[in-house]
Amino acid sequence: MGQTLSEPITEKKTTEGNDKRVLYGSSSMQGWRTTMEDAHTTIISYENTGASFFAVFDGHGGDAVAKYSAKELYKKIMESPSFERGRYRDAIRSGYYGIDEALKKDPDFEKDTSGCTAVAAMLTRNNVLYVSNAGDSRAVISTRDGKAIPLSQDHKPKHSIEEQRIRNAGGYVENGRVNGSLALSRALGDFNFKTNTALTPDKQAVTAEPDIIEHLLTDNDEFVVLACDGIWDCFSNQQVVDFVRNKLCEHKSLGPICEDLMDYCLAEKANMAGIGCDNMTVVIIAFLRRRTTQDWYDWMASKPAPPLPIKKAILIAPQ
Repeated sequence: MGQTLSEPITEKKTTEGNDKRVLYGSSSMQGWRTTMEDAHTTIISYENTGASFFAVFDGHGGDAVAKYSAKELYKKIMESPSFERGRYRDAIRSGYYGIDEALKKDPDFEKDTSGCTAVAAMLTRNNVLYVSNAGDSRAVISTRDGKAIPLSQDHKPKHSIEEQRIRNAGGYVENGRVNGSLALSRALGDFNFKTNTALTPDKQAVTAEPDIIEHLLTDNDEFVVLACDGIWDCFSNQQVVDFVRNKLCEHKSLGPICEDLMDYCLAEKANMAGIGCDNMTVVIIAFLRRRTTQDWYDWMASKPAPPLPIKKAILIAPQ
């Protein structure tokens, strides 16, 4: 689970914003971990594209690739020829691989072995939501009556398709990890697992290949939650959506709700399973759908409040 502190660092970095289409809140917290390796991106509208972009990057082995990706991935996607032509899937895929290509050419990253997950939500000017993912961070949408629908799938080495690719690349899966080391099977960076020169980037043991889900927004869609596994290890998709909707019924705004969710997930003590002990990052994106910000908050507050989720029982490490 990684090294932990004697006391968690609970200071949070929180932002909020909105335009006529979207409303967002985001927050991140180091927690029990000795370092903060998460990063995230929140762009309401990028230059003249009319598109919004939000992403969460969960780093491992250091924070360098996560921080770089937070600053560069949206540019590689939204400044690409494919994006200009409306070929958004191609733009996203080339953007993910473009991060790896740029890192390999950057002398500052020559000896860097870190990597990161990348889950992103891009809303085009035509109100089509593209969610892309590599790794085990996650995106979930709350739609009619607060039903939680996953917009990404976790990439774990034990999954049959992932394990087959790992073995074909000359690697192996041990204790649910690539080569007994890495707990996810797709990521940006992690070049120690991308060394088979006979294979293309999508066939490597660990690949930057993103899954991409396309979703046309409707008036039933309420919000999307992007978060790292520090949140999803604690609660299910539906439980996270229920938590957000419960807090909206208390007339809280999205930034403080992100903070509340992280505090709710935070373990009281370091534990053997690591549940509630990881870095945490949450981004909530609301879809206004011709409503004002206040109208959207009033709309959500008028709905029945689901109960707060029950925390998982955890094993406390012996003192």
